Amino acid sequence: MHRRLHPVMIVRQPVSARANRMRAGKRVGHVLKTSNMRRVTPALLVAGFPLCLAGTVPASAQDQVDEDTAVVLEQIVVSAGRNPVEAQQVGRAYTILTSDDLEETQTRYVADALRRVPGVSVSRTGNNGGLTQVRLRGSEANHVLVLIDGVEVAGTSDGGYDFGALQTADIERIEVLRGPQSALYGSNAMSGVIHIITKGGVRNGYRVSAQSEMGTDESILGNVLVQGGSDRFDVAVSAAASHTRGFNISHYGSEKDGGHNVTLNGKSRVDILDNLFLDTSLRYTERRADTDDQDWGVVIDTRSHTQTNDFFGGADLTWVLMDGLFTQKLKSTGSDLNSRSEGQGYRSGYDGNRYHASYQGTLAFELPDLLQSAHSLTGALEWERETFKNAYQTVYTTKIGHKRDLLGNIVEYRGEFSDRAFVTGALRYDQNDAFKDTVTYSTSGAYLFPQTDTKLHASMGTGSTNPSFFEQFGSVPESFVGNPDLKPENSFAWDIGVEQKLWQNRAVLDVTYFNERLRDEITVVSDANWISTPENLDGTSKRQGVEVSIGLQLLQNLHATATYTYLDATEPDGSEEIRRPPHSGSLTLTYGFHDNRGTLFMDAVYNGRMRDEDFATWPATSVTLDDYILVNAGADYQLSDQLTLFGRVENLLDQDYEEVYGYNTQGFTAFAGFRATF
Repeated sequence: MHRRLHPVMIVRQPVSARANRMRAGKRVGHVLKTSNMRRVTPALLVAGFPLCLAGTVPASAQDQVDEDTAVVLEQIVVSAGRNPVEAQQVGRAYTILTSDDLEETQTRYVADALRRVPGVSVSRTGNNGGLTQVRLRGSEANHVLVLIDGVEVAGTSDGGYDFGALQTADIERIEVLRGPQSALYGSNAMSGVIHIITKGGVRNGYRVSAQSEMGTDESILGNVLVQGGSDRFDVAVSAAASHTRGFNISHYGSEKDGGHNVTLNGKSRVDILDNLFLDTSLRYTERRADTDDQDWGVVIDTRSHTQTNDFFGGADLTWVLMDGLFTQKLKSTGSDLNSRSEGQGYRSGYDGNRYHASYQGTLAFELPDLLQSAHSLTGALEWERETFKNAYQTVYTTKIGHKRDLLGNIVEYRGEFSDRAFVTGALRYDQNDAFKDTVTYSTSGAYLFPQTDTKLHASMGTGSTNPSFFEQFGSVPESFVGNPDLKPENSFAWDIGVEQKLWQNRAVLDVTYFNERLRDEITVVSDANWISTPENLDGTSKRQGVEVSIGLQLLQNLHATATYTYLDATEPDGSEEIRRPPHSGSLTLTYGFHDNRGTLFMDAVYNGRMRDEDFATWPATSVTLDDYILVNAGADYQLSDQLTLFGRVENLLDQDYEEVYGYNTQGFTAFAGFRATF
């Protein structure tokens, strides 16, 4: 049956993993979902509060929620276009991790979940909470746009997002789009987009979920989630907290480097009219992480720390007209970002803001006489302002603030032909007041072969990333000084792949080849006094590789997923880019037992040998970090509809490894806790 390309595909959030587990198994992105999703709602709670809540929540909280009104997000990819796209129509390379995926493997930090995504490289400086960078297909961290509920969350200082403290507690799903997305999202989406969607409310009822756990290094994590709503309104409010004494991240000394963070999140949806919807979100994070300084390039044991306070908010007003033929959307977001670092004899930090406003209109129409086709045309206008100010005056800079404005003009076309061929194209013109105006484009396509359960997909496009404020105007005393003459980085990339269902749809295999060329790459150079400054490289940086993923339903209760990535990422002089392993992969096994009341899991992440740099010498010398395998294993058991107990071990083999040269990493750890739903 032919379907109109409807611009508004998300009516409500999924109500719970419990509701989803009763449905048939579904393939999610590049992950094959099983038909035995026995989970209670993934828990959310604040450390120390869950036991109190267990005694105070009334039985009426277990009232039936209207699950029939929920739309299952697994059928669509929210970030694949200016409007959500049905999964089978997406021509871009993507992966989706759901709350069930995160819960089954007891994954507590988003960075660890992303290690199981093809094309992703993760670098963490020490403990959970330490600086954590995520790269896609050999890119830099600031080439990846990170959104939480549609709000850009990267700092205005360096343009990259620090995943160190981002927990999975309140997350419904994570979408990872690989390849240039600048035509859709602008600067910083040059190599891809990571969109994190938090849990929404429920209609016609309410529920409370709570979780708490303790483990090695005096670690404690907890979270709580309250969901509720009526026929025309739903809301979700959550809080998550973590604390750890940690371990010494330096190879010298014995002082432990711990940290703590608190995250508050709110999300709501109001059906003002049957065709007028208002979505809002608010998020606040407070984080402190102990760090160790570098002395002449060597990580030494010091009592240093970094404190960040981030606040984000957004509102979307969607108006659907003419039975879905024309849809208008107004969007506004804002952020307030603050960071302070203190070490031996120095202080540094910044204050930043980002304001965004946009209008978007989408016209959808059908041409049944033209290959039974359906089409949509979207036009959008975006305005954005970013600000930056050094928190302290130094010999290299003052506290004078900087700002820049951008006006983006976007056109996107989507077409569907005979329910088999799907094409998209986007063109964007960005007017920058601080840099030369930029034009980016992208196109993608997918073709289905129903007889063989085969899908071909391909995409192509250009990307652009503006220099960050810190690269232009930032300063770290006796260490770094900015360069106001930097130019934006620009890229051209393409990929092509095939997705094949096998074994009576019990297996899904996807293989994708990608290729990217980057010009004006920004790098950091140091002088004989160890003062670093950024500059644009001459020539072209090259990145290519292969991404493989497979999901297998081995037995009724036994499910496996595996990924492998081959990456060849080089600088203009042919040298290997640092902290990007040429070979990486993962394997995850989950097994349900006792009528799926319990689950056993094991996952292994492989990170191949990779290059880094030793900054204790001048110029910095190349070093090789050994490969490693991180194995985690655990189990949970559902004692009742309301209570589940769980436990796990991380780094089961007690691997001694480095992700960043000079920084220790976590050894063997163990955790135990409970999850409750009322």
